[in-house]
Amino acid sequence: MLGNSLLLMVGVVAASPPAPLPPVPTPQQLAWQRCELIMFLHFGVNTFTDREWGDGTEDPAIFQPKALDARQWVRVAKDAGFKMMILTAKHHDGFCLWPSQYTEHSVKNSPWRDGQGDVVQEFVAACREMDMKVGFYLSPWDRHEKSYGDSPVYNEYFRNQLTELLTRYGDVAEMWFDGACGEGSNGKKQVYDWESYYKVVRDKQPNAVIAICGPDVRWVGNESGVAREMEWSVRPVDDNGMPVPEPTTWHPAECDVSIRPGWFWHAKEDAQVKPLDHLLDIYFSSVGRNSLLLLNVPPNDQGLLPDADVKRLQEFRQALDEIFRENLALGQKVQANGKRGRMDDFGPDKALDGEEGTYWSLDDDQTEGWIEVDLGQPMTFSVSKMEEHIALGQRVMRYRIEVKEKGSWRTVVEGTTVGYRKLDRFPKITARHVRWSILESRGCPTICGLGLYRGR
Repeated sequence: MLGNSLLLMVGVVAASPPAPLPPVPTPQQLAWQRCELIMFLHFGVNTFTDREWGDGTEDPAIFQPKALDARQWVRVAKDAGFKMMILTAKHHDGFCLWPSQYTEHSVKNSPWRDGQGDVVQEFVAACREMDMKVGFYLSPWDRHEKSYGDSPVYNEYFRNQLTELLTRYGDVAEMWFDGACGEGSNGKKQVYDWESYYKVVRDKQPNAVIAICGPDVRWVGNESGVAREMEWSVRPVDDNGMPVPEPTTWHPAECDVSIRPGWFWHAKEDAQVKPLDHLLDIYFSSVGRNSLLLLNVPPNDQGLLPDADVKRLQEFRQALDEIFRENLALGQKVQANGKRGRMDDFGPDKALDGEEGTYWSLDDDQTEGWIEVDLGQPMTFSVSKMEEHIALGQRVMRYRIEVKEKGSWRTVVEGTTVGYRKLDRFPKITARHVRWSILESRGCPTICGLGLYRGR
């Protein structure tokens, strides 16, 4: 009571938070976005045939990963900072990495583990042990299954296999579908019943997001790991990537790319792992552009992540740790405009407190504003971070970053989309005062994170 009385005496009124600006992410989409890094594992009969796309005629006996160690996969991923892993449970060749009761084209007819093996089970067990989220890729295109092309019959077959995956192995965080489609042995093109597939996922794994041919997560549109400068989670968008006046859905982008030229392991590509600088460029062009990076690291024919790939992932983690080791702006003196921004609950310090759920906000009718940080002394940096509180919607459409030099402000960066996270790189700058200005926004901005980093 004393505290409340004192507040009334000095005339301080608690500010109310901004209203959500639809569309907003579901809790599942928020949890997915916070993963930031997901590892893809392309593994199957193609690993042993030196092919990218199998044709479904492979002999299951070729599948013999004699040293398979799923714990090694997960340990490497976790050490590199990945929060989820997605396994190709079935690729286009139709070979299943679990003993499906609906086909003979699976590990149950392989000599591996004396025909008693289950790659999916070993993968999931290792993920559970090390607190790694689980995802599955299940290809709708199946070049082995004879019913493919007889659309109603195959759709039932696919739903059955999907049900097996989603009921045998515990919690699943992401279900990944691509749109590859062909003709069956009857000469007819298969028509996928997507809505019925989605229903299986929603019924069996309600906490999973459905990507890429799915309602929760979309494909960014390339396999280079590069998002657009204006990558909106708010959809639909016009041809310029900007939101239409009345957006209808929250549909964030996922950037997929392989650490090698191919998606499956090939011995000849052991010397073609992407250079570190290229991986860092991909990180800044995906995670740094309001997206998520899905990096493929394929196990080899022994069932292990190859040494070259592991070494590059270790270097990748070390480089990111170096770049983001210290947020020079964290806890520094800060000021901003706007009435709500002067209230304790939504003051500018909330953008610099390192807390996930707090944010600086302007007034409801204010779509332009600025926030300025005094670093206390001149400091050198080359990376900026901005983050919106996307639980209330994506808002910022245009921004500017400036530094004060000899009493005047100089523009360092002009950008557009912020979203979950926007990372900007620039030549090293030494300055004491830095200002982020919101120049245009769909609604009052809600900035939950700002950062300045020295970089490499």
